[in-house]
Amino acid sequence: MKKLANLYLAVVFLILYIPIIYLIFYSFNQGGDMNGFTGMTFEHYSIMFGDSRLMLILVETFFLAFLSALLATIIGTFGAIFIHQTRRRYQNGLLSANNVLMVAPDVMIGASFLILFTTIKFELGELSVLLSHVAFSIPIVVLMVLPRLKEMNYDMVNAAYDLGATRFQMMKEVMLPYLTPGIIAGYFMAFTYSLDDFAVTFFVTGNGFSTLSVEIYSRARQGISLEINALSTIVFLFSILLVIGYYFISQEKEVTDA
Repeated sequence: MKKLANLYLAVVFLILYIPIIYLIFYSFNQGGDMNGFTGMTFEHYSIMFGDSRLMLILVETFFLAFLSALLATIIGTFGAIFIHQTRRRYQNGLLSANNVLMVAPDVMIGASFLILFTTIKFELGELSVLLSHVAFSIPIVVLMVLPRLKEMNYDMVNAAYDLGATRFQMMKEVMLPYLTPGIIAGYFMAFTYSLDDFAVTFFVTGNGFSTLSVEIYSRARQGISLEINALSTIVFLFSILLVIGYYFISQEKEVTDA
């Protein structure tokens, strides 16, 4: 049974990673397409880094992801605390409302944000994208933090109050440090969702602002370019670094808690 499970996992990982490896492999192709590998070259990376518009979009996309994840993490963390401390009969309703954005189709969410912004005559651009990303990232953070809250021993909270701590001091010294692993996980999940979102962003970008997903879609419609492969490779490698960073941060936190 264990061998069968290992075989299943190997097949799943192959299905997931073979297209990525194929994309990375052809980013070094001397030819101009993906029909055959003709030789090794870094020309496509050179062209990509020389494209000032693409580099600006790359920086703006990562800045947007970092900022939206940060705001969503702050709001989502305190939202999770509020839901957890709410009376049990109201918790299911709040959790259901929180999970709507998790299960709703991205196209519907994007269209909803577009209708909202146009109705209130809010200009579409970087700010509209930021607000949208924060909104759909908050439920992710809430779901990451809530399990940690449920595992928390509230004797520590009561002890802090017994020692004369204010609510702010209790949050700062007891609750938030305990929730840190869930908060970090929520931040990285929100960052990832923001970084690769296309459907919602496509509806609310407006003119003069774009993200990597929208830009890659626009360029791919004009024909496959190996500069896109090079760009995707860079983003994929950066994502791996984020995963490694998250792993070491989590391990360090577990050692500290132990």
